[in-house]
Amino acid sequence: MAEFLLKYADARGAIQTQVAEGGSEQELRDRMVQQGFLVYSIKPRGQMAALGVSFGGKRKKLNIEKFLIFNQQFVTLIKAGLPILKGLDLLADRLSDPKLGPYIKAVRDDVRKGSLLSDAFEKQDIFPPVYVTTVLAGEKSGALAEVLERFITYQKTALAIRKKVVVSLIYPTFLVVLVVGLIIFLVTYVVPNFAELYGSMSAQLPPMTQILIAIGTTARNYIFLCVGIVIAMAVGFRIWSRGESARLKIDSIKLRVPVFGDIWVKYQVAQFSRILSTLLLGGIPLVQALGTASQSLGTPLLKQALEKAVKMVREGQTLSSSLTATGIFPELSIDMIEVGESTGALPAMLNSVAEFYEEDVNTRMTAALSMIEPSIMIFMGIFVAFVLIALYLPIFSLADTFGG
Repeated sequence: MAEFLLKYADARGAIQTQVAEGGSEQELRDRMVQQGFLVYSIKPRGQMAALGVSFGGKRKKLNIEKFLIFNQQFVTLIKAGLPILKGLDLLADRLSDPKLGPYIKAVRDDVRKGSLLSDAFEKQDIFPPVYVTTVLAGEKSGALAEVLERFITYQKTALAIRKKVVVSLIYPTFLVVLVVGLIIFLVTYVVPNFAELYGSMSAQLPPMTQILIAIGTTARNYIFLCVGIVIAMAVGFRIWSRGESARLKIDSIKLRVPVFGDIWVKYQVAQFSRILSTLLLGGIPLVQALGTASQSLGTPLLKQALEKAVKMVREGQTLSSSLTATGIFPELSIDMIEVGESTGALPAMLNSVAEFYEEDVNTRMTAALSMIEPSIMIFMGIFVAFVLIALYLPIFSLADTFGG
C-alpha cells in the first residue's frame, strides 16, 4: 500500500497532519470521511518530497491579476451550467498568462483522474492557501460559484488597496532617487573640479570648503569601490532576509518605526480581517479559517502571533480574547470583533474592521507622505546651499583680496 500525507480537520476543528497508508487517494478519503473527519488534502508522500527538492520549499510566484481573470471566467462558466471539468478544459488553452496555463492543465488532469478540485489546486504548490480553502468550502457547501465570487470580491479589494499604497509611494521614491543622484553628482564631479581650480591658485580655503573638498575627492577616488560595497551589502541583505529569523527581526523593526509602524500593523490587520471574513462566509469553521488566514499573510511576526491565537481558540477561548493576547491587534479592532462574536455577526463585523482600517491606512499614508515630500525638498535645498556656499566662499575672498 502507498503512503500519503494526510491533512484533515478533526471534530474540534483542529487541523491535523499525518502519514497514512491506503490503496489510493480516493479510498483513503472515503475512509476518513466515514470516520467524520473533514479532509483538507491528500498527497502522495513521494510527490511531496519531489516538490521540496525541486523548489526548495519556496512557493512559486503567481500573477494575481491574471489569476483573478481566470476565476471570473471560471465562475461565469459554472453559473452557465457547465461542469467543472468542461470549464477547465475551455479555459486551460485560452489563458492570457502562459505561465498559469500549465498549472490549470495539471489541475484539469487531476480532476479528470478523480481528485477533488481543492486537492488539485493545492497539489500545484502555487495557489494561495486562502484560495484552496475557499474552493474546499465551495465543494462542501455545493455553492462553488457563490464562494468563488466572494473570493473574487476579496481579491479585487486587496489589489485596489495595494495599488493605492504603491501609487502613493511613487512620487516620494522619485524625489529620494533625485536627491541621491544630485548629491552624488555634486560630491563626485562638481566638488573635485573646484578642488583642482583652488589647488592651481594656491588659495587659502575656509574650513568648511576644506572638509567638502576632502569628502568629494575621496568619494571620486573610491566611487567604484563604494558602489561595489553598496551592491554587495544589498545582495547580502537580500539573502539574509530570506531566513525566518531574519524576517521576524525585520518585522519587529517595522513595528517600532514611528508613524509607519502603526500604518503597517493596521494594513496587516485589514488584510487578515478580510481574509477571515471571506473564509467564514464560505462556511469554513473558525479554527480552520483562522489558521488559513494566518498562513496567507506575508508577515512572519503576525503569523507567529496568530498561531498562539489559533491554539487559544481551539482550547475554547473567544477570538477577541485570543487576538488581545497577541499584543499586536489595535484595541478598536478587538472591540469590534468582540461585538461581532456576541451578536453572531462575526463575518460582517470582520468585513467592517477591514474597511475601517483600509480607509485609515489610506488617510494616514497620505498624511505621512505629504509631510515627507516637503522634508525631502528642504533637505535638498539645505545641502545644495551648503555646497554652493562652501565652493564659492573662497572665490569671494579672492575677489576681495584682488580688489584691495
